Amino acid sequence: MSKRPLRVGICGIGLDAYWPQFAGLQKRLEDYVAQVAARLERPGVGVVNLGLIDTPQRSSEAGHQCRRDDIDVLFLYITTYALSNTVLPLIQRAGVPVIVLNLQPEASIDYAAFNKLDDRTAMTGEWLAYCSACPVPEIANVMARAGIPFHQVTGVLDQDRTWTEIEEWLAAAGVRAALADARLGLMGHYYSGMLDIMTDVTMVSIAFGTHVEIVEVDELSALAAEVNDAAVARRVDEFRASFDVQPDCAPDELRRAARTSAALDTFVARHELDALAYYYKGSGNAANEDTMSSIILGTSLLTARHIPVAGEYEVKNVLAMKIMDTLDAGGSFTEYYAMDFKDDLVLMGHDGPGHIAIAEGRTKVKPLRVYHGKVGRGLSVEMSVKHGPVTLLSVVEDPRTRFKLLVAEGECVPGPILEIGNTNSRYRFPMGAYGFVNAWNAQGPAHHCAVGVGHVAASLSKAAALMGLGFHQVC
Repeated sequence: MSKRPLRVGICGIGLDAYWPQFAGLQKRLEDYVAQVAARLERPGVGVVNLGLIDTPQRSSEAGHQCRRDDIDVLFLYITTYALSNTVLPLIQRAGVPVIVLNLQPEASIDYAAFNKLDDRTAMTGEWLAYCSACPVPEIANVMARAGIPFHQVTGVLDQDRTWTEIEEWLAAAGVRAALADARLGLMGHYYSGMLDIMTDVTMVSIAFGTHVEIVEVDELSALAAEVNDAAVARRVDEFRASFDVQPDCAPDELRRAARTSAALDTFVARHELDALAYYYKGSGNAANEDTMSSIILGTSLLTARHIPVAGEYEVKNVLAMKIMDTLDAGGSFTEYYAMDFKDDLVLMGHDGPGHIAIAEGRTKVKPLRVYHGKVGRGLSVEMSVKHGPVTLLSVVEDPRTRFKLLVAEGECVPGPILEIGNTNSRYRFPMGAYGFVNAWNAQGPAHHCAVGVGHVAASLSKAAALMGLGFHQVC
């Protein structure tokens, strides 16, 4: 979630020449703008109502107001015909993504009632309250020539379909703002040999606005050494409340994980982190090996608290997890585990942290004698994602748009999973297991992705548009 409220600008546009000609038209259109402003406002969203803009001078003033109020996105409500020179100064000075609202007050004009009006001036005024579609091509033309991306919602003011789309744009703006406001910690180094996950972190800051902070494993180990026994006991109690701790988990292992978890909270707060990607072997350094082999429960708690943590130093995937979490969909670290051709589904999961807030039932904690492919042993989490609709998201490097969002919608289904102490789930896709795997791989993603609950592809496509990223949905 963004550290500050999302700041949303809303304005209507019109033509000042109309107001003395058509009695009541200006007030009517201002009321429509107020209706939209009221529906946009909610906890975590601050709305700046710029009113009805009807001259180039007023447009310029409103653009400066957008900058003073530090808005993140501007909804430009075309209430009637307006000149494009009334729009250009505003959007140039505001410097934020613009969503054009082409909304009629009702689905259609009541032709019979309209044609019974005995005053042609009144008839024209009534028509002008419905002609929001008229200047949209003019405005689109100017925005295209100015190199400003053009996004639009077309519909009826109080229609559910209209507001579903507006809510998706609002959620997308929240993603853009959250990433631009985020501090991403990188601790350790890449898992050697995984060329697909190696990422240009300078480009991450350029494309997403995210600050990247390099943090040290040594500091986390030092903090763990300072955690007292009372804090350890409290964290063990929290583990038992948050997880289904299995009987074969040794008390010493629970205390070891609790010490690291408490230290992680201090570490994250000290660096003001909103996300963390890590990997560190710890070989030859007993303190660091102890820290990194006892980190899974603490990182799972952080992920459930909207501070996603990705293992294997997966920079792109922690961004995907943060995006999904900002959409309130979760975002758990995952990869292919196996294919079940008999049931036509794909098994996916991962070792390390899991997003326990989107688990089906309580997440189990199990001891592992080895962490496969990694140093050490300790406690791990086993969970399936909630059964029902899900969305997969991968942030993929793209030569044309720096990054693209790769998305698939499917379903997490019940059935047997691999009870090996890792997160893993059964996913079914509308194009079948064969079709999904081939289509997904063809886009060149890294082997990790983030899975979240619900179908949120529409919001993700809009987030990509607002950030100037590519987008591809396989299903």
